[in-house]
Amino acid sequence: MVLALPDDGNRYELFDGELLVTPAPTPRHQVALARIYDAVAPFVKGQGLGHTLWSPADLQLGGEHFSQPDLFVVAALPADWSWSSFPDPILVIEVLSPSTARADRIVKRRRFQQSGIPEYWVVDLDARIVERWRPGDERPEILDERLTWRPAGTDRALELELPALFKNIWEA
Repeated sequence: MVLALPDDGNRYELFDGELLVTPAPTPRHQVALARIYDAVAPFVKGQGLGHTLWSPADLQLGGEHFSQPDLFVVAALPADWSWSSFPDPILVIEVLSPSTARADRIVKRRRFQQSGIPEYWVVDLDARIVERWRPGDERPEILDERLTWRPAGTDRALELELPALFKNIWEA
């Protein structure tokens, strides 16, 4: 039923029976995603981790949950190029906005943790922090200086200097 909703510029997601509807993102939100993509995608490609993609997307977590994460990394692209065949991401990144903060921090976070997504980052542009969640976490790791990500099977870690990243976003 979610897939049958109108193409009206809103993003539709379904988590545990709750329909989340969000408007188009702001220009600052989009600049932030571009900067984060520019920092993450070369590492993902260089380490052979898969593909860094962005929404709109119709990822189906467990077949009953439709998610449109801002940015996500998947290990492989399905042969049939169907959203329903995509594997669960190994990293999901959401950039907070006033209309998405509750959903990103509570509804989506719980579902991503329950689905076993290894890393979930909530980027708070105003606070200039990243909240990192892993499946068993009861509280986020709050990062404001450096974010280090070393997925399984990599020979080195991605190091993001957060003050420089946020400066690059805010001074765009």
